[in-house]
Amino acid sequence: MLTIFGIHHMNVSRIDLNLLVYLDVLLRERNVTKAADQLGISQPAMSNGLKRLRNLFDDPLLIRTSQGMTPTERANELQPIISELIIGLEKAVQPRAHFDPLESDKVFRVMASDYAEATLIPPLIAKLRTQAPNIILDIMTPSDVSFPDVEQGRVDMVINRFDSIPQSFHQKVLWSDDFSCLISKGNPVLKKFSLDSYLKAKHVWVSKTGMGVGVGMNPDDVQRLGWVDEALTRMGVKRQITVFTRHYQAACLLAEQQDLIATIPSKMARHHINNEQVSIIPPPFVIQPIALTMAWSPLLQHNPAHQWMRQLITKTAEEINRGDV
Repeated sequence: MLTIFGIHHMNVSRIDLNLLVYLDVLLRERNVTKAADQLGISQPAMSNGLKRLRNLFDDPLLIRTSQGMTPTERANELQPIISELIIGLEKAVQPRAHFDPLESDKVFRVMASDYAEATLIPPLIAKLRTQAPNIILDIMTPSDVSFPDVEQGRVDMVINRFDSIPQSFHQKVLWSDDFSCLISKGNPVLKKFSLDSYLKAKHVWVSKTGMGVGVGMNPDDVQRLGWVDEALTRMGVKRQITVFTRHYQAACLLAEQQDLIATIPSKMARHHINNEQVSIIPPPFVIQPIALTMAWSPLLQHNPAHQWMRQLITKTAEEINRGDV
């Protein structure tokens, strides 16, 4: 006899573990039908499960409101405990099957920002061709993915620059990067490149942080403009942005025009070192370096195939950071 989840004087052997799985999904989806679909059971079976859970915990757990099914205070207390328990159980019963990259045809779903896709993914794919020729990469964009997708293991990993990541996620910084200016060799700003001439020039803005569907940019919304403009704001000045894009390759092409400057991460700029139409020079002010981070669900932390892929990505990033590729 023991106390568990606040249930007093009950033999733990009488608790149906399936109910805890139901509760974990219900608290994530907050919808009986969606939870039933995810678990592959009927809607009446899920409704019956919710009824049993309410009896078990002596609490309504989810209440129908104008915003949909809303968790009670008790349910909010239970959610992290239940989630941790389910993760532990899945890890305990997960088979420790041997992973052979040469034989595997596994599909890895990787969310990569445009910056990561241009700098990290090509040398990673080159390694996969020799080490795991049958593995498939499904590269997704930030707008394709939400944090719940990652948490539930529907996406293997996300590689981006994040303002914040859920505390439950595992994460690893792959590298830090400073900034460079990509400028057409015909741009008169090169004759005397200074903060003053930089501010008088016209600029291409490029960035996409975080996850979820993007929205239009406002040139006056400095907080959303990112690192370059935040650095300028701290100096009390502002640049003239005439083009907004979410694609670094587009920004680099636009920098070939004689009236535009693209201030971008240096690893991206170095891809154009042999482009005779542009010059690559440091910005005339200090910009805080950015970190490229890989994050993944605790559900996949001990998966042998996932461990192998994380190691390969980490090794590839280290080689890029040293300038080996």
